[in-house]
Amino acid sequence: MDLNVGDQVFLKAPLPFLKTADSIPVLRPSELVPPDEIGQIVEIRARGLFAVRFRRGTFLIPDERLTISDQ
Repeated sequence: MDLNVGDQVFLKAPLPFLKTADSIPVLRPSELVPPDEIGQIVEIRARGLFAVRFRRGTFLIPDERLTISDQ
């Protein structure tokens, strides 16, 4: 799957925790992003990580956990 900055995505399955995309990352509970919430890719990082902006923050998500939204 080819993901780009600006794509609308959602999580395929919940993660055990979420890592913030801040300069000093912090682990946050996975309940902050419901499975049906759509986020936007704002940055592509190394090793298949994407910074995705959701309603409650921007988190680092591996590419294998993301699916492009049809909306």
